[in-house]
Amino acid sequence: MTTAGDIMHRGAQWIPAHETLDRAAQLMRELGVGALPISDENERLCGILTDRDIVVGCVAMGHDPAKITAGEMAQGTPRWIDVGADVGEVLQEMQGHQIRRLPVIDNKRLVGMISEADLAQHLTEEQLAGWVESVYARSGMR
Repeated sequence: MTTAGDIMHRGAQWIPAHETLDRAAQLMRELGVGALPISDENERLCGILTDRDIVVGCVAMGHDPAKITAGEMAQGTPRWIDVGADVGEVLQEMQGHQIRRLPVIDNKRLVGMISEADLAQHLTEEQLAGWVESVYARSGMR
């Protein structure tokens, strides 16, 4: 059985909710990622911040990314998956909530992230086609 731990990208890092968006963008650049899980003061997941969130939700709105925090951008219920969940559960979670990145948690600690690239490397063509259709067709993403 292939698990979330088998397909995830290890070494994911939190961005604390109190950090500003300019710092988040710098961390994304340093890590070579387009999304960061947001943690509250107890290192619990409270959202995910994407590069698109920074551009569309802050910069394009005329706001200063040095004055807006990651926590202010956190919206909705954060989704995550346990490290031992099988790949079917990963797909179900991502498809059901139309998400492209999924934090992986082990014993309440962030241990990795699953992204589109991770799925492309580990899924069959049929599984990947189904995922793409369900996530992109309904979301209207281009």
